[in-house]
Amino acid sequence: MRKKQKTNQVVMTEGVIWKQLLAFSMPLLIGNLFQQLYNTADSIVVGNYVGSDALAAVGSSNSLINLIIGMSMGIGTGAGVIISQYYGAKDDQKLHWAVHTSIALSFIGGILLTVIGVAMSPLLLIWMGTPEEVLPNSISFLRIYFLGSVFNLVYNMGAGVLRAVGDSKRPLYYLCVSSIVNIVLDMVFVVGFGMGTAGAGFATVTAQAVSAVLILRALIKTRESYRLIPSAIRIDKRMMKRILKLGIPSGIQQSIISLSNVIVQANVNVYGTAAMAGYGAYSKIDGFAMLPLQSFCLAATTFTGQNIGAKKWKRVKQGMAQGIIISVAYTALISVILFLDSDRVLGIFSPDRDVIAFGDTTMRILLPFYWTMAIHQILMGSIRGSGRTLVSMLIGVGNMCILRMIYINLLVPYFPSFEAVMWCYPITWITTMLMDLVYTLKTKWIPEGIDKQIGENR
Repeated sequence: MRKKQKTNQVVMTEGVIWKQLLAFSMPLLIGNLFQQLYNTADSIVVGNYVGSDALAAVGSSNSLINLIIGMSMGIGTGAGVIISQYYGAKDDQKLHWAVHTSIALSFIGGILLTVIGVAMSPLLLIWMGTPEEVLPNSISFLRIYFLGSVFNLVYNMGAGVLRAVGDSKRPLYYLCVSSIVNIVLDMVFVVGFGMGTAGAGFATVTAQAVSAVLILRALIKTRESYRLIPSAIRIDKRMMKRILKLGIPSGIQQSIISLSNVIVQANVNVYGTAAMAGYGAYSKIDGFAMLPLQSFCLAATTFTGQNIGAKKWKRVKQGMAQGIIISVAYTALISVILFLDSDRVLGIFSPDRDVIAFGDTTMRILLPFYWTMAIHQILMGSIRGSGRTLVSMLIGVGNMCILRMIYINLLVPYFPSFEAVMWCYPITWITTMLMDLVYTLKTKWIPEGIDKQIGENR
């Protein structure tokens, strides 16, 4: 029997919707902020203590990291949708199968990513047109990062399990610990030992290992229905098919969109090290600015999944509407703050005026359109939570990859400039948001029961 007292979970099938969304999102947001500190701390330390070339090396690796991790993170999304729906339906047996299959997949995926990432790092960076003066440091950082792939995937999958059942607090606690470890080791390895970008990589991998151990311990120690039993970790074929059915579209979406960002990065590289460093610095700021939207998106996914499992269809739409209001209000506030103080914020990463100038240009093009991403994230989270991950993939890939590449390859050559490259983002944000709105308003996207989304009963 499932215990009634749950000190960490937020049950989202009853109560005041906006309060539940915020209660779930706030720990998740703070946790994501600490997770963002991983690469940001790396960038700040190497940018100030090693130089702009090292900052460019770390920044140029981000798109590739997101590309290869994207598929595995998508599998985690599929697992989270299934777990949240089974949790809402109080089907503890299938919940058990889903949790153990998800963790098994994360171990297998992490091993594969390590092998592929270490072997392919030089070739991928060369394909991106990474300048020769940056290439050795970029290869070193990227290879070391991929050595921690198992830790990265296990943590994110385990955190996804907890979030799917409404527990966004413990992932926060573990990220706080691992982020502190990362920052301390950055200073020790990079500043103290003079290890450069390699030191930043080793600091990140060690911190990821700490977070993976903590999340596994939490799942093993809990007495709830989603408890992880090490001896039971194995692939359940039917559950794996269900997870992959929902997860692969999300993974493809994230990976292909990340691929488009790799191509954007390649176009940025043409304008030199200062442009790479400035764009990389703004990418860190953008990562922080977008974190609340990602948190609200995950909250919408969990909220939708649990309420579909509980067969509360009207509540799903109410949650989506209230989530949009919260997200748009946030983006209006953060856009104004960043717009008014852009130079000072960018100066955290580098004192180089050329680097700051490129970062400032990027910021002033993108900030006025953040509200479109606010609406998109809530709609995407709701669509995914309903199990319609294929639809979410088609909308995201069609706009943020295919349309973005058409723009980069057909229009930018006629107006060659750093600014023209940056405009690919707001243009495709707008078209994505519009297609999300059309789908959610004009189609019957909320299923009548979870069996139609995640397979028939055994």
